[in-house]
Amino acid sequence: MKKIYTILALVIVAAMLLTACGAPATEAPAAPTEAPAPTVAPAPTEAPAPTAVPTAEPAKIKICQVTDTGGIDDKSFNSTAWKGVEDAIKKYGNVEGKYLESQQQADYEVNINAFLSEKCDLIIPVGFLLADATTAAATANANQKFAIIDVDYLAFPNLRGSGFAIDQSTFLNGYLAAGMTKTGKVGTYVGIAFPATTKFMDGFALGVAYYNQVKGTDVKVLGWDVKTRQGLEVGNFESTDDGRKMGEQLMDEGADIIMPVAGPVGLGTLAVMEERGSGMLIGVDNDWSLANPDKAGFILSSAMKNMDVFVTETIGQVIDGSFKGENWIGNLENGGVGVSYGSKLGETIPAELKAEIEALKAKIQSGEIKTLPEGVY
Repeated sequence: MKKIYTILALVIVAAMLLTACGAPATEAPAAPTEAPAPTVAPAPTEAPAPTAVPTAEPAKIKICQVTDTGGIDDKSFNSTAWKGVEDAIKKYGNVEGKYLESQQQADYEVNINAFLSEKCDLIIPVGFLLADATTAAATANANQKFAIIDVDYLAFPNLRGSGFAIDQSTFLNGYLAAGMTKTGKVGTYVGIAFPATTKFMDGFALGVAYYNQVKGTDVKVLGWDVKTRQGLEVGNFESTDDGRKMGEQLMDEGADIIMPVAGPVGLGTLAVMEERGSGMLIGVDNDWSLANPDKAGFILSSAMKNMDVFVTETIGQVIDGSFKGENWIGNLENGGVGVSYGSKLGETIPAELKAEIEALKAKIQSGEIKTLPEGVY
């Protein structure tokens, strides 16, 4: 019995010693926790399609032409300038062209003022006779841009003037006329005589004189005397009846080639040639054989005054912001003037004569040949 008690005592002592030594009590293992699910990147969402913003069309550049009294379809001065507007519309796209026709000189100021009220980007007065009205308007409206045809002596920061060495072109046409005449007489006349128009006749007469000098001929010019500054003048740029009278007079005096410097007045002379079935005409400003295709058989050539080149170039300056007040002079070198042979009669001009005319261009450009009288302009 004593032995049993001794064993129990030893067991109790051992348990106490184990507890004192800190042996951990065995716990049931905790239930395993699930690993967190991996974070899934959100599916990329497509960027919303950009909202289409309507593109505003560029503002139209408003170009406004005031004609001289010949009308927009004068087949001469006004229509050539208007061609420059039409060419700019085709070239630049954002150009709007408008025009007002002057029926009489009193309309110049009225038409310019009408366009001032419309806030045109550029006003184009056509011709020397509009110089005074343009001067007044440009002075009173410093922010309005102007480009005037055939006036190259005004100086305003808001005005671009133009002049043309048309005498270079008519000199060549005079040489041509002297080489083509069968009667030994050629003629010319003017609508209204002022520097821009008398230069046509000066160049023409000097071209004939140069031909006489080179060839030893004696072709005479009817209708204009370079030395006395006297010649035939009808006093307007509208009356085809006056053109008929001048044509009849010159042809009756023996001229078989005539250069009218009078815009649509010259159409009266052309009609006389058609009725008589004889004579040849030299047009001015634009190609008369193209402007009058039904009468091309009577048009020898044309003294080109390329106002359209000036107009289109000026509109381009308004668009790109380079416009400034200055005077531009068109000549043989920059294409401002030239000679255009008739679409039909051009084929009858001898190749040798055409070659001579071509060779004269370089001499004119170099100054070796003078196409205006000394001391007049």
